Amino acid sequence: MAIRHKHLKLDQGKIDKARRTLGTKTEQETLERALDMVLAEDRIVRVHRRGREMGGFEDAFRRG
Repeated sequence: MAIRHKHLKLDQGKIDKARRTLGTKTEQETLERALDMVLAEDRIVRVHRRGREMGGFEDAFRRG
């Protein structure tokens, strides 16, 4: 894992809200957790796409 220094312009309000939502103590921890969540979601989406390609899933909530 490569750690690099970054200088970014970010919305402070979003960082503060994410910190409260995630219960993190620092902005660094907040951004790391948020990135981890995006990467985990990507893995879930890829698995669902593979399932769809293999015949899909039955939508138990679909009406009609």
